Amino acid sequence: MTKLNPIALFLTILCLLVSTLDVYAARQGPAVVEDSFHSDVCAGKEKVVKLHFYVQDLRIGHVNATVFEVAKASITQNNPFAFGSVHVLDDLITEGPEFGSKALGRTQGLTTNADLSMFGIAMNLNFYFSAGRFNGSSLSILGRNQVTSPSRELPVVGGTGAFRYTRGYAIQTTYYMDFPSSYAVLEYTIYTTYNSKFNNENDDEIEIAEM
Repeated sequence: MTKLNPIALFLTILCLLVSTLDVYAARQGPAVVEDSFHSDVCAGKEKVVKLHFYVQDLRIGHVNATVFEVAKASITQNNPFAFGSVHVLDDLITEGPEFGSKALGRTQGLTTNADLSMFGIAMNLNFYFSAGRFNGSSLSILGRNQVTSPSRELPVVGGTGAFRYTRGYAIQTTYYMDFPSSYAVLEYTIYTTYNSKFNNENDDEIEIAEM
């Protein structure tokens, strides 16, 4: 008797489960279900893309600040690492490091100083793209950022549009920092999956391409 491959069996069950959920959701009314999208994922029509861009981080104190503190803990003021400080941000995404470079979208979300013994930031960010090949799509990042490290790895946990079901990782570095003017430029390199059919691309190969 032929032994079933456990991985193949798991993928088959997963696709059947997704199809079942599609039917259930379609009966619920207002939710819009795109059956072809789920079947594309199950058929392996995913690609890997490399995204490279910069985030203009205008901190508190900057005349055009896009980052603001919205909450703090009882110990925040006396803790050397500002534990419990929560910031909300709406930063500009640009193609190059210069502030006047082509705008690609916005970085929006929350950051929390979440480490008592070092500068460790809990990141909850959404990259919304309003230009380029992924115009209208978004990526979500959720993870720990040890900002004193030269290079920080963050997990990509989800997205919308072309990035539904996405999985990948982001590398963040500080390209420029000027404390007196409360201005920083963050560089992001992201490797993540996307659905090639969203952009009507060739589904036969996996590619790595710049945004």
